[in-house]
Amino acid sequence: MATQVLSAEQIAAYHRNGYIVIKGFCSAAEIDRLYTTALNDDAMRKNALDLNDQSGKKTRLSLWFTPGNDVFGYLTRSEKMITRVSQLLDGDAPVCHFHSKLMQKEPKVGGAWEWHQDYGYWYKNQFMFPDQLMSVMVALTKANKENGCLQVIKGSHKLGRVNHGFSGEQVGADMTMVNNALQTMELVYCELEHGDALFFHSNLLHRSEANLSDGPRWSIISCYSLQSNLAYNETSTSWKTPVAVVPNEAILNWDAGSLSNNDFLAKENDPALKETGWEK
Repeated sequence: MATQVLSAEQIAAYHRNGYIVIKGFCSAAEIDRLYTTALNDDAMRKNALDLNDQSGKKTRLSLWFTPGNDVFGYLTRSEKMITRVSQLLDGDAPVCHFHSKLMQKEPKVGGAWEWHQDYGYWYKNQFMFPDQLMSVMVALTKANKENGCLQVIKGSHKLGRVNHGFSGEQVGADMTMVNNALQTMELVYCELEHGDALFFHSNLLHRSEANLSDGPRWSIISCYSLQSNLAYNETSTSWKTPVAVVPNEAILNWDAGSLSNNDFLAKENDPALKETGWEK
């Protein structure tokens, strides 16, 4: 259990910088099972959403809400995940799973993600407390500059929520504030080996370039909230349901169901893609 608990230094770094990286969060065997499932499960392909960036390149993702008895559900509900998330979120309420998404950046064609904060999207779901929201990215393949790894502006979560508007089919942050932040704070390329995990605050400004390499860049991003964090414009229910934690061994050793049982997001139902009037 001790290896699953973040140190005081790691917790301080998260609050200071808006993110931390945990090297080797998943073993090679765990990643092999996760990646193989992502490639072969029809539900991932059938429920994938294509979002155009400003250049017209497509980023593909599959997003679902309730973590199930499948291998990705076991990852998002694992003891090593929830123990760390609970240490980083601001409060003592139980940890809930908002949603997870499989990010699929294919070679040469995988699009960019514009500068944004996750809370720039989730503000439209009317979550009240951004310090009670965070994301965890687990790299299923290597992520580097060549294939469009995540870039973050170190410490930018301290800006609070930045105004967001539409960039292609994505929601992007106000570039005046982004450029001010880039002159003030450090730009960091979060290069990850497969199995590494990036834990980051909901107000951290981040983006990624298109994948112009010869290989894919795939990752799983799970988003968490505390049960005390009310969302007044969210029809799913997982965000207010405490996670049923499973032992870490479930990822490798438990029988896993199909992802077809998951409650996937349909593009037309995403509040982030609907205009509210303040995006102009």
